[in-house]
Amino acid sequence: MPKTEIIIVNFRTPRLTRDCIASVIEYVLPEADAHITVTDNDSGDGSIEYLRNSIEYFGWSEHVTLMPLSRNGGFAFGNNAAIEMTLRDPRPPEYLWLLNPDTVVREGSLKRLLDRIQQNEHIGIVGSRLENLDATPQRSAFRFPSIASEFDLGLRIGVISRLLNRYVVAPPVADHAIETGWVAGASMLVRREVFEDIGLLDEDYFMYYEEVDFCLAAKRAGWRCWYEPASRVVHLVGQASGVTDNRRSAKRRPKYWFDSRRRYFIKNHGWLYAAVIDLVWTIGYFLFWLRSFASTKSHNDPPYFLRDSIRNSFVIRGFSL
Repeated sequence: MPKTEIIIVNFRTPRLTRDCIASVIEYVLPEADAHITVTDNDSGDGSIEYLRNSIEYFGWSEHVTLMPLSRNGGFAFGNNAAIEMTLRDPRPPEYLWLLNPDTVVREGSLKRLLDRIQQNEHIGIVGSRLENLDATPQRSAFRFPSIASEFDLGLRIGVISRLLNRYVVAPPVADHAIETGWVAGASMLVRREVFEDIGLLDEDYFMYYEEVDFCLAAKRAGWRCWYEPASRVVHLVGQASGVTDNRRSAKRRPKYWFDSRRRYFIKNHGWLYAAVIDLVWTIGYFLFWLRSFASTKSHNDPPYFLRDSIRNSFVIRGFSL
């Protein structure tokens, strides 16, 4: 089996990270030539000591490297630190598997990803089927966002959604392997040559949209992205970030989410496209908000979402990336 480096970024989630490592040790390492690097984004909460003690207690030292970092530079920053170190190795691995700390891998999860990516030399990225603890699937294979998809995301009217169905970013979960635009960064296997070709993750995204941006850059360079549902990974949604857990009352979106969204559209499509995106989403969401208000229909959107979206829009923030 080809050599694979598994990278996990910890920020104040030491117990989740420990459980993720344990699942990799149990289900992946017996059937793979793999090593785990855990970076810590200057958690400052005892994470380093906890993880170091866990690695020693469970006898994982041969398989796990703990890499403390000097600051919390975000998700891309934490991954890139390990990716750069890995690529400098005299015998670098053929593949790098990026895993969220709030994941638990199932048996065969890496093997299935490797089986898929090795089927075609032009496949550069493969993502897993993410699922809840009860094995119900999460949407983890996506289309790239567009003006049409953002308008539909804001408006949420069934007839419009059906008309714009082919633009919807998160289509229904597929039960078979498919080529897709991008996959969730919670479990993403990347061919080493992709990093050598297009570079590392963009560290100007603190969190969110970095995997969308990376997959788009890979696509533009000729690499293909696939979704492999036979690779199953439990994703404890929002446990690491506290932002996107749809099973709890929504929290107010942090500024870095809006910054990442704005950066993605300006960087990849230009300022005019970003301005139009904000306009159509705002119109759609305002109409949705009016309908919800008039009908007292409940929803689980973040508090002050419309206000924060306008405040952080391209029109207000301008060209800032």
